[in-house]
Amino acid sequence: MQIIFMGTPDFALPVLEKLAQTDHDLVAVVTQPDRVRGRGRKVSFSPVKKKALEMGLEVLQPCRVKEPDFIKTLQELKPDLIIVAAFGQILPEAILTLPKYGCLNVHASLLPRYRGAAPLQRALMAGEKKTGVTIMLMEQGLDTGDILTQAEVEIPVDYTFSQLHDHLANKGAELLIKTLPLWVAGEIVPRPQKEEESSYAPPLKKDDEKINWANSAEMIYHQIRGLVPEPGTYTIFRQKPLKIKGSEIYVCENQKAVPGTVLRLVKGQGFVVQTGQGTLLVKQVQPAGKKTMSAASFINGYHLEVGDVFNNPEK
Repeated sequence: MQIIFMGTPDFALPVLEKLAQTDHDLVAVVTQPDRVRGRGRKVSFSPVKKKALEMGLEVLQPCRVKEPDFIKTLQELKPDLIIVAAFGQILPEAILTLPKYGCLNVHASLLPRYRGAAPLQRALMAGEKKTGVTIMLMEQGLDTGDILTQAEVEIPVDYTFSQLHDHLANKGAELLIKTLPLWVAGEIVPRPQKEEESSYAPPLKKDDEKINWANSAEMIYHQIRGLVPEPGTYTIFRQKPLKIKGSEIYVCENQKAVPGTVLRLVKGQGFVVQTGQGTLLVKQVQPAGKKTMSAASFINGYHLEVGDVFNNPEK
């Protein structure tokens, strides 16, 4: 069977690697165009492009997949199936209807929940206790296609984005490889998504990174772990941004300070901050222009004291 793979970030790598280990013919890999990054304006390849070149695969990088020339190129490749994992562009009808077995998408949620660009981050920020991966038959709607298979996973309470990302990337690749022969053999009946159960996971915005100490400790904790390591969350300390890289909910009774106030310094662990409801132990930080450090090191290096106040970033 001739397969075209479409993907761009690290999440797509396990899928590409698993596909390459099958007996199928991986005729092309499609990924986003190269980007220019940093002060040196160096050209940066996507993770998928780097891996595909290492594997000796043909790489295609259309600026827009709906361009007639690109569609013609795909038609000439005569794919039986197109596999998509975090590609980054919406496929037009001309591509969706091209392969005999359709276009399958590996999506990092239990659809119809968390459709959209940031399902992992949004699930963590909402404090979800479980999530999963879905193999779906693509259509023109945003993650609205029929479901082929799903795998549910529990989310440990201390999991961060990077941990959940890696776990689901591997889980999705494994599920896809199990699904492919069943789908091609006609042993799977696609089931429509239930619209009444759907929810949306919009792309992250700058405001998602800003800590509001008036929120509850639980809400801030989930916000922090949902955005680690990047883009991270931040507060303002002594008029400069301070990223909060690690925390845990901390029981500190009979405290009624202004949200953002440092209540306690915990030796070897970090510092406790008042929130709108409950308190939070900050364990890891990154000052502006500095490397990530333990909160204990920050206390010593910046002479943090009980009563100091962290301010909310401006909206």
